Amino acid sequence: MNILGIDFGTKNIGLAWVDIGIGAVLPYGIIKEEKGKNKLTQLADLINEERIDKVVVGLPQGLGGEENTNTKRVRAFADELGKIINIPIEFMNEMFSSQQADRMGGGASRDEKSAMIILEDYLVQIKSKS
Repeated sequence: MNILGIDFGTKNIGLAWVDIGIGAVLPYGIIKEEKGKNKLTQLADLINEERIDKVVVGLPQGLGGEENTNTKRVRAFADELGKIINIPIEFMNEMFSSQQADRMGGGASRDEKSAMIILEDYLVQIKSKS
């Protein structure tokens, strides 16, 4: 199963990918607005081309789990994405993922590292449930 992790931002969308059979979460690039092709279209094309089976989107929440303006923005993005792809979309709390990304080494962008953390946290969560 191929899972794509998404760190949604208004400027960039950071991506991470994992094949459950392999288990290693890898950075997978950034999507930016391009002339003639919006970010949602680019993302949907990538999901179809790479045969992604599930999408996990980082959900920004307050310290107490409350939703805020950013949470609503991310949910709206996921709703729009869900209208143009036909695979499950799940959410994962992304609290402190950007701060964790800043502490990571390597050549991946901050957006990709945040997506990696979101996806790694998701994998830990589903493992603990099984």
